[in-house]
Amino acid sequence: MRARSLEGPGRAGRWLARLGPRARRILRRAAQIAVALAVAPWLLLAALAALTPLPPELRSPEDHAVSTVLLDRHGTVLRELRAGDGARARWLPLSEAGDRIQRALLAAEDKRFARHPGVDPIAIARAVGQLAAERRVVSGGSTITQQLARTLVPRPRTARGKLGEAALALRIEASLSKREILEQYLNRVAFGPGLRGVEAASRFYFDKPTRDLSLAEAAALASMPRGPALYDPRRGTGPLERRRNRVLDRMLAAGLAGEAEVARARAEPIALAPKGGGLGAPHLVRAVLGGALGPGAGLPAEGPGAASPRGRATSITLTIDRGLQREIEVLAQQTVRGLSDRDVGAAAVVVIENATGEILAYVGSHDIDDAAGLGHNDGVLALRQPGSALKPFVYELAMEQLGFTAATVLPDVELSFPTADGNYAPRNYDGRFHGPVRLRDALANSYNVPAVWAAAALGPERVIARLRELGLRSLDREPSRYGVAIALGDGEVRLVDLANAYATLARGGLYLPVRAVRSFAPSSPPSTSPRAASPASSARRGQDEPAELSAVLPERGARVLDAARARVIVDILADDRARLASFGEGNALDLPFPVAAKTGTSKGFRDNIAVGFTPDVTVAVWVGNFDGSPMGGVSGITGAGPLFRDAMLAAARVRPPRPFDPPDPEQLAEVEVCALSGMRPTAACPHRRRELLPRGDAAALSPCDMHETVRIDRRNGLRAGACPDAAVEERVVERYDAELTAWARAAGRPLAPDAASPLCGALPGAPGAPPAGAGARVRVAYPPDGARFVLDPSINSLQAIRLRADVPPGVPRVRFVLDGRPIEVGPPFALDWPLVAGAHRLRVDADGAAASEEIAFSVE
Repeated sequence: MRARSLEGPGRAGRWLARLGPRARRILRRAAQIAVALAVAPWLLLAALAALTPLPPELRSPEDHAVSTVLLDRHGTVLRELRAGDGARARWLPLSEAGDRIQRALLAAEDKRFARHPGVDPIAIARAVGQLAAERRVVSGGSTITQQLARTLVPRPRTARGKLGEAALALRIEASLSKREILEQYLNRVAFGPGLRGVEAASRFYFDKPTRDLSLAEAAALASMPRGPALYDPRRGTGPLERRRNRVLDRMLAAGLAGEAEVARARAEPIALAPKGGGLGAPHLVRAVLGGALGPGAGLPAEGPGAASPRGRATSITLTIDRGLQREIEVLAQQTVRGLSDRDVGAAAVVVIENATGEILAYVGSHDIDDAAGLGHNDGVLALRQPGSALKPFVYELAMEQLGFTAATVLPDVELSFPTADGNYAPRNYDGRFHGPVRLRDALANSYNVPAVWAAAALGPERVIARLRELGLRSLDREPSRYGVAIALGDGEVRLVDLANAYATLARGGLYLPVRAVRSFAPSSPPSTSPRAASPASSARRGQDEPAELSAVLPERGARVLDAARARVIVDILADDRARLASFGEGNALDLPFPVAAKTGTSKGFRDNIAVGFTPDVTVAVWVGNFDGSPMGGVSGITGAGPLFRDAMLAAARVRPPRPFDPPDPEQLAEVEVCALSGMRPTAACPHRRRELLPRGDAAALSPCDMHETVRIDRRNGLRAGACPDAAVEERVVERYDAELTAWARAAGRPLAPDAASPLCGALPGAPGAPPAGAGARVRVAYPPDGARFVLDPSINSLQAIRLRADVPPGVPRVRFVLDGRPIEVGPPFALDWPLVAGAHRLRVDADGAAASEEIAFSVE
């Protein structure tokens, strides 16, 4: 037998050789047609891909909208602002995703991702065969690139739609690298209802970044794109767990995970993170996004995030401390509930860090969801009357410009001040007048009359100008519209501005704007162009290098208040002993550590204010009703005061309290003064106090002139002239100027007798009455200069006013000189005068004392 040649034709070759030429031509033609039919779809697909434009989202590095996460100062998530499409979305560079999610995703969706050109020929062949047999799409076998294409350009699930999807997938593969495609997929595909991108899903479901996911968690998230609603674990974890386990098995089969690793992952339950606690600091978030806190307080005026942070910033770090915020939210709710029977319906609190101006807590209302209490309103920004809370700034200004000190004696007696709407006669909260009071006591006890008197001495123009310098710019009307009543808060301010004015006091007079944003991370979308910077590096710049706001803040430390005098005001506001007369022991401002504090109550009990500070934090509280209705007799000390105390104690746990720095000995000195006159004490002064004064003022203190020692005839209590020593005793008496004499007489103060004893000789230098004293002067007590009176034609009876004079001791009679006509009057130095239309002038003369200044008033 002959052996078969290895080089000879095979069986197929011999079979072809036996065919005739015509048959061979037919066979070759059939083969060419078969090849053409196999290649034509791919040529058509390639042509379509060349004609398909790249979606704008992949062409523009600026086009990837993300949701914006708001964090507290420690990184705790407060709230997430969804992107423009309503989805939660965070851009995650592939380099920061970790390898677990990438391995799980390739096993779940596209194990041949690294080798195909955008479409998988094996999957396509299978899908085409099924389509031809069933006349419908049975399975897709879409690649990761095709799913990205479908996400960017949704199409119907028809043959034509699948063809367009495949063409776009090829176009994407021709334009981007595999890493860039995978990054786009991870960030653009839905991983759950309302969750765009794997990072948003990881944070939402597991409260951790994607790179920290376990293999089981990564496999669970990789299961989600197949059916975001179907596998939503919030609706039950059963379907997702079964799908996750299939993904883990595919990872094992593909060599993307080891047996032990997969076994541990299959045994791990799906443990979801607790649901978020609602909207954190909702009023502050609204204020920041709306720019309501002013320049430098929130987002920058230019650059990323300027118009709206949605889609422009991945995160905004606020200045607040979430723990403190939550504690004060609860305290505000408890306060409103506790005062509900006294018609209190709302409360607001703001806490500021003094050194930086940063807001540590911001509670705009006790409950934003309280529709009945109008809780959606923001009490931190609402314009409300601050009551007596403005007094410290009036007194500090008077110290600077009028030479007042903490020891200056101010009148707390019945006074009238002309205003555009008539005469204004201030009254104290307790309904009494206290006579001469030192500035320390007047401020600490919140007496109204001395504050108004000081404002009148300064003039409303200077007071308003200073308050505006302190940031109270809502006081934007003409100063004359506020008048001297501005000292009592007769103007509307925002609680946050008032708090910052007090923080300025705490800083020794240095003004800083409040600040609510510490930093923000602008959205730095990656460029998908192969020649552009890598997506990972672009996104890293956005996340790792947040834009600090210091560049847009004004220069820090603009001096508004004199440092030494501001320190004196702080000393007064922190003086628990000084306010005992009005507030008693154990009041709401009496804390276990040093606090400088002040309360305020507006007219008609519509607003309560309590504001104060330690060296480190300032707390301001408002209690009232957003509709402006009055409370049931609730004052600053009983309404806002307890909430202030609780909020300050809470703040002290965040910023441990410490004593105020001691006064600068080069600027201030502690000296002894007479308790009544505030002057250098003499031997006649029965009571003395220590007082903090600027060194120059301390050196210039004059001896007390409100106490004197007089000789009294013990037989009748009158002044002793040349009485024998056996009939005389010496007594310490008080001397007052004309403005205070009437009060002193009514109050039963120890005044010197007006008359000399007839049992003794006349007093030296005066044949009858005792002298009024050097520099004694009478004054017109009423009407005030510039007063205007209007006759009422509907009244038939006599219309009159009472002219009154303040007269020093030792003056027995005075003369009212009205329009040049003298009218002699004795004690109590008052005269009822029928109103006569026209312009009038009045002064008061007296023997033994200087005449008053002439005042003018009119009757219409």
